[in-house]
Amino acid sequence: MAPYETLYGQKCQSPLYWYEAGEASVLGPYLIAKTTEKIKQIRARILTAQSRQKSYADQRRKLLEFEAGEHVFLKVTPTTGIGIAIKMKNLNPRYIGPFEILRQIRPVAYKVALPPHLSNLHDVFHVSQLRKYTSDAAHILEPKSVELKEHLTFQVTTVRIDDTSVKKLRGKKVLLVKIAWKRAGVEEHTWKLESKMRKDYPELFSGNH
Repeated sequence: MAPYETLYGQKCQSPLYWYEAGEASVLGPYLIAKTTEKIKQIRARILTAQSRQKSYADQRRKLLEFEAGEHVFLKVTPTTGIGIAIKMKNLNPRYIGPFEILRQIRPVAYKVALPPHLSNLHDVFHVSQLRKYTSDAAHILEPKSVELKEHLTFQVTTVRIDDTSVKKLRGKKVLLVKIAWKRAGVEEHTWKLESKMRKDYPELFSGNH
């Protein structure tokens, strides 16, 4: 597809009959030949660029294959829709799960058994959105180790600030802090906006600034 058609959504309408001043020769065939030549060059360069980008992606991509009955993590991205289905105030996990593989749909697509609270999602995922889970007995939490409240939630507490960073966004400096959280006895870390954390958890900054 030519860049003009990509940009404007329609094919370029080239004039077929152009005349040079003082001459009676028709330039239409010559113009069409030159335009056709340019279109071929553009298509060839687009294919070259696509091939180059694919080779870059293939260097970083790992060949993943799963069997029915294995368990995987699902990547939290707008592509899978999981980021919309799950809203957590404090923790923003990169992966959730594990979930069982039901069957292989295509060489790069798998059907996954989703829990009821994710039933609004399509249950077939591209292999790039999956991460293999290796069973580990240490990952199992005993019910007594997790204290649930009456509305079936558990306490997530802030522990400390481990690091700070400054990022530039649209020419402005944005201050970030690396927060250590503790959930059900497990400590995790996430980067958050300093301004929001100062507002929600001022006690973390009482001894820093």
